[in-house]
Amino acid sequence: MQEEIEQRTVTLAISTTKLTGRALKTAISKFLAHQNSKARASPDVRPQGKQTVKELVGQNQGVANIEINDKNIKDFDRVARKYGVDYAVKKDRTTSPPKYLVFFKARDADALTAAFKEYTADTVKKQNRPSILQKLRSFAEQAKEQPKEKKKELER
Repeated sequence: MQEEIEQRTVTLAISTTKLTGRALKTAISKFLAHQNSKARASPDVRPQGKQTVKELVGQNQGVANIEINDKNIKDFDRVARKYGVDYAVKKDRTTSPPKYLVFFKARDADALTAAFKEYTADTVKKQNRPSILQKLRSFAEQAKEQPKEKKKELER
């Protein structure tokens, strides 16, 4: 029990003449940066979700890729996080409209196909949806065309 409490407790020693909020903030931010660097250094912690190609290849689980021509990679990011897929996005600038290569682990192939199905269904749904700005402009034109009526009545 004592060891568990010691693992959760943090002692922060600051040497300063006047303890201000700014000094406390810098001390805490340096402590958190140290904790993050220590967590990255441990070999058994693997990154999850979006990562670099180097990190993905470094996990030695085989890598496959798929090409995407779409610019909306953020939409794919949301769906991939939902399915828990580890992936990396690389932009191929050699072609005039840039292509995106999505690298993923070979063992995540089934999850990735499900994520791509949902992603493509979302993009098709967005393309079929009418634009709100166009609707607003048409309603504004209809409002201009209608004659203005003024009603003058006395209320008692």
